[in-house]
Amino acid sequence: MSDLPSIDAAYQDRDFANLAFAYAPIGLVVTESRVIRDCNPTFAAMFGYEREELQDHTFATLYPTQEEFANIRHRGIQELRETNQYWDERVMMRNGGDLFWCRVRGHSFTPEDPLTRAVWSFADLSDSRPYHPLTRREREVFSLMGEGLTSKEIAIKLQMSNRTVEVHRANLLKKFGASNTAGLFQSLGAIGSNHIASTSTNR
Repeated sequence: MSDLPSIDAAYQDRDFANLAFAYAPIGLVVTESRVIRDCNPTFAAMFGYEREELQDHTFATLYPTQEEFANIRHRGIQELRETNQYWDERVMMRNGGDLFWCRVRGHSFTPEDPLTRAVWSFADLSDSRPYHPLTRREREVFSLMGEGLTSKEIAIKLQMSNRTVEVHRANLLKKFGASNTAGLFQSLGAIGSNHIASTSTNR
């Protein structure tokens, strides 16, 4: 790509920040009020776009539905305000409509209002967690289960009854022939349990 910095020149000028952003093997994106202000080539390629196609466009384009884009807005807000550290795993959408699991980490430049200005990393989990067709609610429940939340805590986050959460959990177990949560994660290609955040750790 012609807009990538020269590696030799970057080393000569010690312009390592620009070099790292351009060549990082993980997707990096700088946002302002959920608008993509810039992203690195890895991020653009992960989603099947050219970098210029994403600059100054809303993140909504990269979500399976507008409803999911709206609902996920409040996840992690409290953690970013308190610790300025957050991570989760969520389903995103590539150019063309293919869905895939991502691990997302965030750092806010404005922790008092975390989404005003922030930087995020995105890792494609397709190799370790292949996508299986699930309803939006099933994806949300599964993602929060992966963060170590109980059914009661999930019910509060998603503003639904504990009974409804249990129904979604039972449907997930049935769909993938799993007898318990550990078996469900294994069936869905989940990463090791040491990467599943509990409610007591930074996410």
